[in-house]
Amino acid sequence: MSKLFSLILLICLSPVFALVALAIIINDGFPIFFKQKRVGLNNVHFWIYKFRTMKKDAPDIATHLVKDSTSLYTSIGPFLRMFSFDELPQLINILKGDMVFIGPRPALYNQDDLNNLRTEAGVQVLTPGVTGWAQVNGRDELSIPDKVKMDIYYLENQSLWLDIKILFMTIFKVFKTEGVKK
Repeated sequence: MSKLFSLILLICLSPVFALVALAIIINDGFPIFFKQKRVGLNNVHFWIYKFRTMKKDAPDIATHLVKDSTSLYTSIGPFLRMFSFDELPQLINILKGDMVFIGPRPALYNQDDLNNLRTEAGVQVLTPGVTGWAQVNGRDELSIPDKVKMDIYYLENQSLWLDIKILFMTIFKVFKTEGVKK
């Protein structure tokens, strides 16, 4: 069902994809997309796709580890990130089966602190999502241990109702731009 819905969204949102791609090209040239190795279901690595919001020479580490990550962004990067336009290509990840709509966000392959805590807690049995319980309860503002607590809550309380709640909370927070480091 996720794959079919992601295909439908990819088709419906193709004009948005085109506009974002054009804005990136005009602003900072190619490449349009950014791919990064992430940890997926059962700790298997996969490539996540995003619209590029950072400069071409930005380091491949979590932004919370960089003292001033704002200097790494292109001039339109903060806008794309604020409204989560950069996440739209993850519909391709859903179509490929790497991700689902709702689940813990996939960690960077080299984000050992988060990956180790998730493995200890058993969270690696969940397919990563475009949005999740931690994202609607703090997103970038949460500490690593707090993110894992949120992931554990989701693991122990998964249900259609919780997924619907997360979906609507995500939509609300995207429009309010809450929890995003600017």
